[in-house]
Amino acid sequence: MKSIWESNQFHRQPDLVVVGAGIVGLFTALFHKRAFPHHHVLVLERGPFPSGASVKNAGFACFGSPSELLADLSNEGTDAMLDRVEERWLGLLELRKELGDLAIGFEPTGGHEMYAEHDPLYTKVADGFDRLNEQLHPIFGKAVFQWDDASIHRFGLTGVKHLVRTDLEGPLDTGMLMRSLLQKAVGSGVLVRTNAHLTGIIEQASGVELSLANSEVVRAANVVVATNGYSKALFPELDVQPARGQVLLTEPVEGLRLKGTFHYDEGYVYFRDYNGRVLLGGGRNLDIAGETTTEDATTPLIQNELERLLREVILPGKTIAVAQRWSGIMGMGASKSPIVQHMGPRVVVAVRLGGMGVAIGIRAARQAAGLIG
Repeated sequence: MKSIWESNQFHRQPDLVVVGAGIVGLFTALFHKRAFPHHHVLVLERGPFPSGASVKNAGFACFGSPSELLADLSNEGTDAMLDRVEERWLGLLELRKELGDLAIGFEPTGGHEMYAEHDPLYTKVADGFDRLNEQLHPIFGKAVFQWDDASIHRFGLTGVKHLVRTDLEGPLDTGMLMRSLLQKAVGSGVLVRTNAHLTGIIEQASGVELSLANSEVVRAANVVVATNGYSKALFPELDVQPARGQVLLTEPVEGLRLKGTFHYDEGYVYFRDYNGRVLLGGGRNLDIAGETTTEDATTPLIQNELERLLREVILPGKTIAVAQRWSGIMGMGASKSPIVQHMGPRVVVAVRLGGMGVAIGIRAARQAAGLIG
């Protein structure tokens, strides 16, 4: 039995249900609410708080390292690579403008990619370096990347022969980002319901039925699914595979010289400074099959390799304990471009962020909201 107050404010049929309270989900709900202020917009989140990759990542505001972009160029062509970089860059600018640098903890301390001695990636990057800057110039209006080998010693790195830098990237605090976004969405009138695990979707002529794990059925006029790496459970036909990213955080490091964000091994490994500590993640390429999973866990194979890099390259000569370990589930596929499309007249998906949800999440959300009438 529900009171009239409950029925009117919490249980009336939503005009839009968004599944997933991550960056894409909350921005989709926010943009729809702004466009249709009188619509009832409900966000369903399976965890007690936002719990997907949006809060499990390493906090990078980036658009792609040179080796990654050159690999994308080789795999998908120049136009696809440049379109994706532009989307990421515009997304970062929109994110910072929408929420503010202070609210997301953004630090303009630069992004880097490093190469060990005799690293074949260095040869590829060196060969394509000037051409890549030329291709990116129309997007940024300036040369994006520059060689910065002189900073290797300044950052305290060992076993690194060459370093590339861009001043356009930097770290941010995705916990602050998500809390700020959540407050903005709720402040606009969006209702967020947590511990609501969706198990099935049935689209009908008059609306959409959403089945929850507690046997409840929620009916809505329209639905946007923004569950990224978990989307296969609802739409097995989509080209989206879960991809686990493992992360560790050290105890405080006295005199830490590291500053900014760093990529290594074509972006499969990444690290940064965080409040006087080192935050280090990646290594998925060591076990692609094993890391194609939605299980939140860490494995000795990858954690041991991350710790080796920590001891031998990032903090040589120091013995620093690991304070915390975690993992996040990304959404990958044959292409790194997101999937934002109708699955039916009333159901839209906005998934497969390719590990770049911080950068392109707001753009994917805007596109998804535009598909809902």
